[in-house]
Amino acid sequence: MLHSQFLIPIMDLTNSTDFLLNDSTLIRNRIHIPKSASKVIVVVLLFMSFLIGTITNGLYLWVLKFKMKKTVNTLLYFHLILSYFISILFLPFLAISHLQDNHWSFGRATCKIFNSILYATMFASVFFLSAISVDRYLLTFHPVWSQLHRTPRWASSIILGVWIFAAALSTPYVVFRETHDDHKGTVTCQNNYGVSTDWESKKMQTLRKWIHVACFSSRFLLGFLLPFLIITFCYERVARKMKARGLLKSGKPFKVMMTAIVSFFVCWMPYHVYQGLLLTENRSLFFQLTVLLTVITTTFNTVFSPTLYLFIGENFRKVFKKSVLVLFESTFSEDSSAERTENLNSEADM
Repeated sequence: MLHSQFLIPIMDLTNSTDFLLNDSTLIRNRIHIPKSASKVIVVVLLFMSFLIGTITNGLYLWVLKFKMKKTVNTLLYFHLILSYFISILFLPFLAISHLQDNHWSFGRATCKIFNSILYATMFASVFFLSAISVDRYLLTFHPVWSQLHRTPRWASSIILGVWIFAAALSTPYVVFRETHDDHKGTVTCQNNYGVSTDWESKKMQTLRKWIHVACFSSRFLLGFLLPFLIITFCYERVARKMKARGLLKSGKPFKVMMTAIVSFFVCWMPYHVYQGLLLTENRSLFFQLTVLLTVITTTFNTVFSPTLYLFIGENFRKVFKKSVLVLFESTFSEDSSAERTENLNSEADM
C-alpha cells in the first residue's frame, strides 16, 4: 500500500524540503499520472489504511486487554500493537495535509506534538520488539530464573522503561519541528535543526546539516542497528536451541518472533537508507525508489504486522474456522507446562 510516507516517513517525505515535491512531480510526469489523480489515490489509500488499521489493531488491543490472561507475552504484545495503533490515528491529518498540497493547517503546536509522538511510537515499537526477543531468550536459556522473576509486574516495569526511554529520545524533535511559511500561501511542518527563523543563511544551513547528521546517527544506532543486533543474537540462539530439540518447525512462539524480526528489518531498513540519502546531494532514481519503498514498507509494518503474527504458522484454511480469541490464545499465550518442563530439563543438561 502507498501512503505519503507513513507518519514519520510521511511527514518527512511530504513536508521536509522542496526537492521532494519536485521529485514527486517528476515521477508523476514520467508515468503520466495527473496531479489530481495521484493526490486522490494517496488520500484514499491513507484513509483506507486508517480504517483498516484502527479496526484490526483496535480489536487486537481489546482482546489482549480484556479477553486474555495478563502475562508477560500479552503485556509486551499489547504495548507493541498500541505503539502501532497510536501512529495510525495520525493518518487522517496527514491525508488532509496531502490533499492541500502539503499545506499544514493545524498550527505550530500540533506540528511539534504530532512529530514527537510519532518518533516516540517509532522508538517504542522497535524497543518492544527487542524486549520480546530478549524475553524469549531468557525463557529458553534461563527457565529457572524466568519462573522466579518473569512476572507481569516485571514486564510492567520493562514496559514503563521502554515508554520513558522512547519519550526521552523523541524530545529533541519537539524542539526541532517547526512550521515554515514560504510567504506564498503554503505552511509546511518540517525539521528546523538550527532552531532559527533564518532559513536562508548559509551559516544556519551548515549548522542544521551537522545537527541533522547527529540526529540521524543517534536514531540509526539506537532505533535500528543496536536493536537489530540484539534481536538477531536472541533469534540465532533460540533457533539453535529449538533446532536441537526438534521444535524448530512446530514452535509457534518462535515463528511469531521470527516474523517480527524479518518484518522489522524489511520494514525499517528502507526508511533509514532514505534518511541517510537525505544527507547527500544524491537525488537519483535509487533515491526515488527508496522513497517509494519506504512508504510501502512502513505502512505495511504499522497496519498489517499484528495481523501477520496471528496468521503465521497456521494453516490458512483453519484460520477462518477459528475465532479471534482462539487465534490470540494460540499466538500470545505463555508456553505450556510441558514446554516449561522441557526447558528446565534442558537447563539441567547444560
